[in-house]
Amino acid sequence: MIARKRLLVLSLVVLVSLAGCAGMGGNNADGSNDGAPNAGTSGDGGNPQSADSATAGGQERSALAVQQRALVRTGNVTVEVENFETANANLTRLANARGGFVSDSSERVHRSGNRTWTTGKIVFRIPAENFSAFFERAKRVGEVERSDTGAKDVTDQLVDIEARLTNLQSQREKLRGLYENANDTEAVLSVQKRLSDVQGEIERLEAKKQSIEDRVAYSTVTVRMQEPRPDAETKTPEQKSWHERGVLAAFLDSVDGALVMLRAIVVGAAYLLPYLAVLGAPVAGVFVWWRRRASARSSVKSVEAGESEELDGKVAKTEETNGNRKTGEDDASDE
Repeated sequence: MIARKRLLVLSLVVLVSLAGCAGMGGNNADGSNDGAPNAGTSGDGGNPQSADSATAGGQERSALAVQQRALVRTGNVTVEVENFETANANLTRLANARGGFVSDSSERVHRSGNRTWTTGKIVFRIPAENFSAFFERAKRVGEVERSDTGAKDVTDQLVDIEARLTNLQSQREKLRGLYENANDTEAVLSVQKRLSDVQGEIERLEAKKQSIEDRVAYSTVTVRMQEPRPDAETKTPEQKSWHERGVLAAFLDSVDGALVMLRAIVVGAAYLLPYLAVLGAPVAGVFVWWRRRASARSSVKSVEAGESEELDGKVAKTEETNGNRKTGEDDASDE
């Protein structure tokens, strides 16, 4: 009995899988035979009314599909601009104003001697309804070197994905019912594995559908911009010797050299002034103290010298007086 139930559950799983594959194949066949009016006639046993209904339904679906075609639009433009940063800012502002955004960007600065120029690429995602207006505006930021646009019809892909999703979702519901009613461990594991596979396929198709719908809703515009490449740097003419130059040129060069030297002196003095103010104050204080001390010593020496001279004068005067007195005494004794 258990083996019979297990066989029954496994058979149902296989039937559900086969039904899903057949449904997906039928959807693809319907999509490929949409415009064939004889397809319905052979299936309805030659019933004209059924054939007319099938033909009318097919034409209606075809007209609806044409009316709602899903297009992925792209544009590429290469322009030469005067200033890369300015052009980039203007286009980014314009894209934001039209509901778009920058999805990728890169730039590179080239150098040649002391000259530079910038090149880069900016990828914009623009709402499909604003694609043409933005693309035309992008071509006016500079001188166009190359431009092209393209459109890819992905309607059939979306229809196919939608049909496969519907079929897989139906399989998932049936497998869930089998999973809930399964009593045997082996049957449960088998149903669970198949259910996991179906769920993974559903998620993969939903992600693919979302990616396609995003590319349909937002067109891609790639703008490559480059600044003009500067000419090769001109060489500086060789300086002539002093004896080959004119008198006026030599005089002007001399004046210019003197002015440069004077300017250097002034700048150097201005640069050193704060340091002189900080370091000069202690030095000036020491110098003043030393001068005062030297002056005091000089005054003391002058006073001592004056006193010594005065004392010498008094001694000399005393000696002179004593000599005169002795001379007078000698004269008196001679008489």
